[in-house]
Amino acid sequence: MADQLIAGNQSSEDKFQTLLNNANAARVVSQSVEGTIGPQGLDIMMVDRFGDVVITNDGVTILKLMDINHPAAHMIINTARSQQSEVGDGTTTTTIIAGALIAEGVTQVLKGVPVSRVIEGINLGVQASLRWLREQARSVDSVQDEALFHIARIAGRGHHDLAEMVTEGAKIIGRDLLLQSDYSFADAIIAREGADNKVFEGVILNRQPVNTEMPRQLNEVKLLVIDDALAPEEMSHEILKTEAGFQYYMEARQNYEYNLHKICSSGINVVLVNKNIDDIAETIFTDAGVMVLQRVSSREMEIICQHTAARKIKRQALNREGENLNKYTGYARQITLDEKQGITTIHEGAGTSLVSVIIGASTEEVVDERERMARDAAAALQAAIKGGIVPGGGAIEVFLADKLEGLAREQEGMVSYGVLCVREALLRPFACLAENAGFNSLEKLGDVMAAQRKYGQDFLSFDADNGKVINTLEEGIIDAALVKIHAVKTAAEVAVAILRIETVIKMKDESSELNRNIIE
Repeated sequence: MADQLIAGNQSSEDKFQTLLNNANAARVVSQSVEGTIGPQGLDIMMVDRFGDVVITNDGVTILKLMDINHPAAHMIINTARSQQSEVGDGTTTTTIIAGALIAEGVTQVLKGVPVSRVIEGINLGVQASLRWLREQARSVDSVQDEALFHIARIAGRGHHDLAEMVTEGAKIIGRDLLLQSDYSFADAIIAREGADNKVFEGVILNRQPVNTEMPRQLNEVKLLVIDDALAPEEMSHEILKTEAGFQYYMEARQNYEYNLHKICSSGINVVLVNKNIDDIAETIFTDAGVMVLQRVSSREMEIICQHTAARKIKRQALNREGENLNKYTGYARQITLDEKQGITTIHEGAGTSLVSVIIGASTEEVVDERERMARDAAAALQAAIKGGIVPGGGAIEVFLADKLEGLAREQEGMVSYGVLCVREALLRPFACLAENAGFNSLEKLGDVMAAQRKYGQDFLSFDADNGKVINTLEEGIIDAALVKIHAVKTAAEVAVAILRIETVIKMKDESSELNRNIIE
């Protein structure tokens, strides 16, 4: 009866039908990435309507490119994006846990457990899991720790060359910078077709000098960063028509040229400009042997200033009499143009020690994938420095699941069913790892859980090659604790949000309403 009262272009769903529809949407999204997880995980080929192909096993890339319309599916995809933006790795794990948690929650509701009790149990189980994860995390106190290489290797999908470059870069910049919340190690990585793998102290600009007559390489760099365009003051045609206005224009032009020569005479040999430079500046700087890069983004400017100790200056500040440009200039050992790759590199600045990692790729098709893998490795390494490490290979999830089983037994009433939902959801990534490696997931779970209970250790799991129980820490199979923590937290948040949806109502079409009003 209630549905009949809804306007013509609106619709609603039955409570249980809504839960089933949302669970099915979550299952589709989760299943799309389950086959990619683990050392034996496979790739997904994404094809657009033009026939262009992307081959990847990166969770967030797959989810972003999927053609999805269901709102619950979009919520899970946004959760994966949140995982990517916060810690830069673990998007596949997040998606799998979220999908499993929703499926388990819906199963309990359909059995008669009230949604409120399921949600209460989920929240209880998640909070306990997060607490245990933090307790089990082993700290990483030095960038020399061998564990960082293994972290990078696992996150970089087993590519040793990427892991070596990422760990080398971490050693250059040091632990203190990696701990800073506003520094993203992953941003220091770019991939280029045909490039040689390279790690160096410095920054990369996706810019080239304004013209080919400017220097391609300079040593002992003295650099000025102008957060503005470089051109004379603009004046309207009305002002220029008057004698006084034209005289002012000529004086301003002369003063502008004087400022350009002042820059050259101060020993500055590199100028970075946020916007464009005009022909006058280009000519004067070219004649003086000054390298100029224009249209440098604000983000790039911030990084360059940090690395070279430069201070940004506005164009109008150049007009001040007696202005000492030295207090704005930055310094670096060298600046070099790589014409083949179309990038300019600034080496060994006088400010904060920053690192850049150039990843080579043999063909255009694998450039993006190589870059994604290297950035995942860098993000996981930085997360390990910040929050420590935990055993990988599904070991920590099995450990948590066993403790959650005990927690569920301690609860009174139906809350325990929600706790068990968390247990089953945490075991889903382990099951996918086993299945992708060609093993029976229940058999491997039994083996690992029995071994963990026998020895009281959280680092026991199975070898993906032969199925034997192994010490994952000794084998270098480890994960960043923050990746796991954020994955569990965000997956639970989206699962609870979806389980709380009682019905879906289509909103009225505002454009149709507007058109109808106009016609009337």
